[in-house]
Amino acid sequence: MLSLFLPLFMVLLLLGFPIVFGLIAAPAILLWLNGQERDIVLLYRNVYNGMDSFPLMAIPFFMLAGELMNRAGITMRLVEFAQAVIGHLRGGLAHVNILSSMLFAGLSGSAVADVSALGSMLIPAMEKQGYSRKFATAVTAASSIIGPIIPPSGIMIIYAYVMGESVAALFLAGIVPGILIGVSLMVIVYLLADRENLPAATKRASWSERGRASLNAFWPLMTPVIIMGGILGGIFTPTEASAVAVGYAIFIGLFVLRTLNVADMPRILMRAAMTSAVVLLLVGAAMAFKTVASLSHTPELLASIILSLSDNPLVLLLLINLLLFAVGMFLDAGPAIIILGPILGPIFTQMGVDSVHFAIIMAVNLTVGLLTPPMGLVLFVSSSVSGLRVETIAKATLPFLAAEIVVIFLITYFPALTLTVPRLAGFVD
Repeated sequence: MLSLFLPLFMVLLLLGFPIVFGLIAAPAILLWLNGQERDIVLLYRNVYNGMDSFPLMAIPFFMLAGELMNRAGITMRLVEFAQAVIGHLRGGLAHVNILSSMLFAGLSGSAVADVSALGSMLIPAMEKQGYSRKFATAVTAASSIIGPIIPPSGIMIIYAYVMGESVAALFLAGIVPGILIGVSLMVIVYLLADRENLPAATKRASWSERGRASLNAFWPLMTPVIIMGGILGGIFTPTEASAVAVGYAIFIGLFVLRTLNVADMPRILMRAAMTSAVVLLLVGAAMAFKTVASLSHTPELLASIILSLSDNPLVLLLLINLLLFAVGMFLDAGPAIIILGPILGPIFTQMGVDSVHFAIIMAVNLTVGLLTPPMGLVLFVSSSVSGLRVETIAKATLPFLAAEIVVIFLITYFPALTLTVPRLAGFVD
């Protein structure tokens, strides 16, 4: 079924079907052609069942928290803080862009929210300072994929829901990979300084300016501290933490910073609802496909094919990285995790690969896929923000994409990079 599903799915996408309808229509057509009309009912029933989950409630709450933070002007405070810390370097605003993405990741957990919020602000600002629009957009797009890796992370929640992993363990395991990606992008900016003729270093911010920027950013930066502190301390579950994040965002927006108005709430709620609906529909459709695929024993067949290639875990990890990278070019991270996670995860855990380690390999790889054509969502959003063609942005991001691929292989073959933090916290043996 999988061999027929993938070509049919790609044909539907090329015809202009949204991914969610392709995920539902392709298996339904195959079931109908196979004379399994009764299973079509099961397929569509599982679209709702796939979304009907308490852990998945964390996704719309974190989306709403990100929208509230952005509307309250918190994004600007994070950018000002980053500017005060590293804005004095050559190509300083490019470094600020990357550091801002790392900080914003702790609030939204979404690459799309990151590129939308920071891109609309930083791309024009970088152009004013002498950066080309192409380079400014490439930096923004490349750094935005840190959003789903540093906690909180929507795709980590999805993986934990599908595979029965600890959300806290996955959140902690994503911290070092997220930082590594940020640092690697800064190295690329440094190396490209001459070729791109980046602006010269500016005057270093004074300690009083840094103190003022730190004070302004204090309340926003407390958001990930509250989320992770509450989860690790056993005060609330990840889903409850997402609701706490919303309450905290409303509190600081309305009463502390006073940059949020009650009149803004309907628009904020609408934007969060629309974004959440897209994600949850994809989850529901992917879960429905997963149910049908299991009826045709596709997971077992694919597992046997993978194991026949090699019995060396290191070789298989290389092959799986190549597979995931290719999948990420065509499929969003959430549906890809739901479809492939239950197939690939057990194979590698049986071979001695830690389940949390494999989860991060998969999540990071598929997240980087958001930056790759032809279906990279970040490319399309950054194109909308900047007005540049998708092909132009994709070409400009190649050096940054290469750095992110290096990080993928580092976390693949050096498990300590991923597992040390959750191990110290007692979530991994």
